[in-house]
Amino acid sequence: MDTTTQLKAEILRLTREYAKLAHQSNRPGNDVQRAETTPFVPGETTVPYAGRVFDENEVEAAVSSTLDFWLTLGKEGDAFEREFAHYLGVKSTTLVNSGSSANLLAIAALTSPTLGERQLRRGDEVITVAAGFPTTVAPLLQNGLVPVFIDNDEATLNAKVEQLEDAFVPGKTKAVMMAHTLGNPFDLATITEFCRRNNLWLIEDNCDALGSRYDGKLTGTFGDLSTQSFYPPHHLTLGEGGAVSVVNIAGLRKLVESFRDWGRDCWCASGVDNTCHKRWGWKLGELPEGYDHKYIYSHFGYNLKPLDIQAAIGREQFKKLPSFIEARTRNWETLRSGLAGLEEFFDFMLPTHATHWSPEGFSWDDSGHRADCSWFGFMMLVKPGAPFSRKEFAAHLDAAKIGSRMLFGGNLVRQPAFTALRRQNPDAFRVIGDLSGADRIMKSAIFVGVYPGLSDEMLDYIPATIRNFCETRSPVNRPAVAGMAA
Repeated sequence: MDTTTQLKAEILRLTREYAKLAHQSNRPGNDVQRAETTPFVPGETTVPYAGRVFDENEVEAAVSSTLDFWLTLGKEGDAFEREFAHYLGVKSTTLVNSGSSANLLAIAALTSPTLGERQLRRGDEVITVAAGFPTTVAPLLQNGLVPVFIDNDEATLNAKVEQLEDAFVPGKTKAVMMAHTLGNPFDLATITEFCRRNNLWLIEDNCDALGSRYDGKLTGTFGDLSTQSFYPPHHLTLGEGGAVSVVNIAGLRKLVESFRDWGRDCWCASGVDNTCHKRWGWKLGELPEGYDHKYIYSHFGYNLKPLDIQAAIGREQFKKLPSFIEARTRNWETLRSGLAGLEEFFDFMLPTHATHWSPEGFSWDDSGHRADCSWFGFMMLVKPGAPFSRKEFAAHLDAAKIGSRMLFGGNLVRQPAFTALRRQNPDAFRVIGDLSGADRIMKSAIFVGVYPGLSDEMLDYIPATIRNFCETRSPVNRPAVAGMAA
């Protein structure tokens, strides 16, 4: 063993030792080492809504990759892309620097002139949903497309699919793009049939839903393209990062990679030359024949690549995905059971096609379809007749050091960027109906965490705190609340 190999081995040994000591609080919620070193103190210890969950394996991977100092995407990135695509069962996966970039890249790829009649052109319409995260919609506007907003269902938080036909305009509508809200698959049976019937692109924003299934099949595998986020609150983290997956149409991979990598026509990886074996034999555009293919640009692209160090971290995170999904499902069920009996105060989120929750499980509609959620959060909607507002409830959670979030941007058309856009260009987007569901979600919805870093003590503390809040704001000796802890 040479000196550098010995030194690296010793550095990595010490790295693991350091990480075990320094990052105890980032281990899974019920990890024994974490419980011994960072005990939970109700009311003093913060209960995050989300966060990084990792151990010494991720830290070692990051340091090892850094010592190699390739830095830009390389062998770790290639391996992560292959492993992720294999997990989903899709044609390919392309890493990018964020989930927002993944959404931008997915839409940009569909604007390529090489797609002929199916190219998304300025002024084309794309159906989306009103309440959600802004970067599901922003790429449409950034590429000169017209978002058409349909409403959200207040129980599933996903699109009201009965509005799809009202949103559709023959010859103008070219795609559907929406997210699986908080890990809850949208009605994929209805939407995929609608897209096939009308020859529309379907882009799944799967950023909050890695591991969710619809009729037994993973989300992110139903559309033409799907996107992923690896920001710390999500199911896996690379620190920053995201991905675009090509589901079935292999030719889309070259477009995705072109727009990610400056818009170049060449598909060589960084540090690799002449993959096509005709680097000096191309004649494209008005360039002279034989112009270096590495510097021929077929699209107006970006540079959206992450680092190979991030991919190294992601490969270790990926090994933990089954346990992460299991924890998210278990934690959601624990919270729902702990809050049973508070239905007079809150409407609780339901999986798509579910009609009711009980301790025995969900009841389902007669469609025959089922949604199996890898939950991102536990959502509650404060009822209109509740003796408190969402604002008061959020302040109480805050005071109790329980992290919470709204449903991101709420009804996006109420956001300052959209109201300013509507004043400047009334035709920049369209709205179907009154968006009453999205408005209610904006005014009443709040969610707490289910991420794998929550301990049993935290999962007991959250519903106990919420119950106490409801009791103190209810009429004295109200039977519906007094015995709820049983």
